[in-house]
Amino acid sequence: MQATLAHPHASAPPSAAPGALRQALARAESRRKWRAFALTVPLLLFLLLTLLVPIVALLQRAVENPEVANALPTTVRALDGWDRKEAPAAGAYAALVQDLGRLPDSSDAGALARRLNTEVPGARSLIMGAYRALPLEGGPEAVRDQLLQKDTRWAEPALWQAIAKNGARWTPDYLLASVDLQRDAQGHVERMPEEQRAFGGILLRTFHISLVVTVFCLLLGYPLAWWLATLPARSANVLMILVLVPFWTSILVRVAAWIVLLQSEGLVNRGLMGLGFIDEPLALLFNRTGVVIAMVHILLPFTILPLYSVMKSVPPTYLRAAISLGSSPLAAFFRVYVPQTYPGIGAGALLVFILSIGYYVTPALLGGADDQMLSYYIARYTNVEINWGMACALGALLLAATLVLYGVYRRIGKAELSLG
Repeated sequence: MQATLAHPHASAPPSAAPGALRQALARAESRRKWRAFALTVPLLLFLLLTLLVPIVALLQRAVENPEVANALPTTVRALDGWDRKEAPAAGAYAALVQDLGRLPDSSDAGALARRLNTEVPGARSLIMGAYRALPLEGGPEAVRDQLLQKDTRWAEPALWQAIAKNGARWTPDYLLASVDLQRDAQGHVERMPEEQRAFGGILLRTFHISLVVTVFCLLLGYPLAWWLATLPARSANVLMILVLVPFWTSILVRVAAWIVLLQSEGLVNRGLMGLGFIDEPLALLFNRTGVVIAMVHILLPFTILPLYSVMKSVPPTYLRAAISLGSSPLAAFFRVYVPQTYPGIGAGALLVFILSIGYYVTPALLGGADDQMLSYYIARYTNVEINWGMACALGALLLAATLVLYGVYRRIGKAELSLG
């Protein structure tokens, strides 16, 4: 009878309660992680729609070549097997006229003409002239004769070579052109003629201007950040507001202000002449000097902020200890203090350099023809030339350069940490 009145849980193993507790804790932790993930979903969707999708679209458009493939499918098939040395057979002429006749409207013919004109000067007038002459009656020979009567350039192989080369929907031509390479009539990769090479020099110019701006930002921002880090918190916060003031002003407004300041009769030249430093106004506008001055002014806060955050974490006792051990103040500063600020120097330099290589407005308004950076030509191909493929290829080149710089910075940072 006593056995039947025993507590029902008396026979449960001792580990049952801890096991149930662990399961409850695991479920609670899982719910906490899912709630945290749910809070980040809107941000992840925002980044996906505003950052990743445009980048993927840019990279896709840099290798996409739909104009010829969509507009001239029959012509591309007719040119299959052609030796690309002389004008093709009459069947290619008839296929071209057939494809042009199937185009919905003149805008499609215009897109085709613009694409071919980027490779063969004068192709636009040939394509649009043939499109306006439709319909052409007769067999392949008759169609060829009618086209040759309208323009003898149809007998030249250059346009037909461009059609055959661009018959595929995907092409490396835009990416090759962004690094001064091209495909010949047979499809072999070669360097562009010297007079046509441009983007290699433009990329080097972009890096050079960005490097100069980064160096000046470090030279000006490091002592300022160090001074702010040594001030009391109240004074440093007040002065930091002055550092952040440029963030509250439009870049266009700041560039316009520099145009007023740097012109021949501007405040800078008048001040230098009034002090007797110069006898005639200096050329500070529409050249490399004006571009560097304005970019340094705009990007200086991006150097000061990471430097200041790192310097505030460096204990001032280290410097005093080095001086008390017999080191001179200058040697102690460069041997003890500066190495501890390397993360801030690297972060500030990388941030300024990456922002610099993508600059467009400041060089466009303050620079001359030889001071334009790669982003200027991206905007030109987008807005003026209406060549989205070339614009996206240059954008991909700029993106690749940025990723390489970031990878180098990460590798150097890891090497420093391992040595430390």
